[in-house]
Amino acid sequence: MRQTWRWFGPKDQVSVDDMLQAGVEGVVTALHHVSAGAVWTPEDIAARQRDLAAMKDGSPSGLEWEVVESLPVSEAIKKQRGDWRAHIANYKSSLRNLAAAGLETICYNFMPVLDWTRTDLAYRLPNGATCMRFDIVDFAVFDIHILERGGATEDFPAEISAEAARRFAAMGDAQTSALRRNIVAGLPGAAESFTLEDVRGHLAEYDGISAERLRGNFIDFLEQTAPLAEELGLRMCCHPDDPPFDLLGLPRVMSTEADYSAMMRAVDSPANGITLCSGSLGARPDNDLPGMMDRLGDRVHFLHLRNVRRETRGICGSFYEAEHLGGDTDMVALVGAALAEEARRRRTGRRDISIPFRPDHGQDILDDLGRSAQPGYPAIGRLKGLAELRGIIAALTGAGAA
Repeated sequence: MRQTWRWFGPKDQVSVDDMLQAGVEGVVTALHHVSAGAVWTPEDIAARQRDLAAMKDGSPSGLEWEVVESLPVSEAIKKQRGDWRAHIANYKSSLRNLAAAGLETICYNFMPVLDWTRTDLAYRLPNGATCMRFDIVDFAVFDIHILERGGATEDFPAEISAEAARRFAAMGDAQTSALRRNIVAGLPGAAESFTLEDVRGHLAEYDGISAERLRGNFIDFLEQTAPLAEELGLRMCCHPDDPPFDLLGLPRVMSTEADYSAMMRAVDSPANGITLCSGSLGARPDNDLPGMMDRLGDRVHFLHLRNVRRETRGICGSFYEAEHLGGDTDMVALVGAALAEEARRRRTGRRDISIPFRPDHGQDILDDLGRSAQPGYPAIGRLKGLAELRGIIAALTGAGAA
């Protein structure tokens, strides 16, 4: 298993030096400044490769860009509206440019409007650490009482809607503003300038787009990009919905094992694969992560290893980002299934034997608490998670034994 680390570029509060000292083997990054639908040029790709190749003092880092996360799929492509055909042509140009630069693994998602959703970006745990959290009642407060989306009340169980009304009545302006900011943070490119009207406008554009239609648009996208990716020797891998259930009346099509199986049957190419995110998928109690790795492993091109603690019983419920070994997913079993898949690849002579993984998210601990890094991406919290995952791998493989 190949140890990688997500990096948001030169403005990231976690530096190249920090990554190197964490002992990672490769870097996961993207051209975050390029708008979805635009071409990633060879010049921009080369500049990012240079950014991570040097430490602060100019000496070589030895690190290389190994996984793209993410090459974004534009909303126009997802909805098949406006310039969506031009955006697909641009996506294919970006794939060619990435392949020419030596990149092979391309992560992306097909979530409509929101890339991810949390109601609290710094939820305080009993030990003083903070983490990201999704509270279903707080989300209902936003959806029903702040956004005032039509039909929102009926989308929640009656007891959730009732509790949301009570909670909203007790909230002040500062609390409602903070909740709005936390949820809007999941909008691609979101900033303080996004208003509720902006969010309503995004949602209105999905009126009439059912899950079946969105899935069809996804298949159309893959039918046009996966053959090129296969020709170029690329591995595309779709990230699951986060969280993996319907929100804001939007369709979601990548939330379960059945969703992934249907996608792979529809476009049966080795280039059409999976980013198995144990945190996103693990927010649903009916997703069996070790089993998914075992059954779908030949198409798993990238692993996000993180854990969540579910706080409610239902499919759509509350959870928080737990320690890597402290949530509801059996991380030892999942890593064991990944190692078994690598062994299968080795026996069959596959070139991509080692599956890249990264310690996804992490709790803010120690000096993380004052660093103000990207939400979910602290230095020390992720280093702790990586150390724990290394421990599992060493124990299961006998690495480091005398």
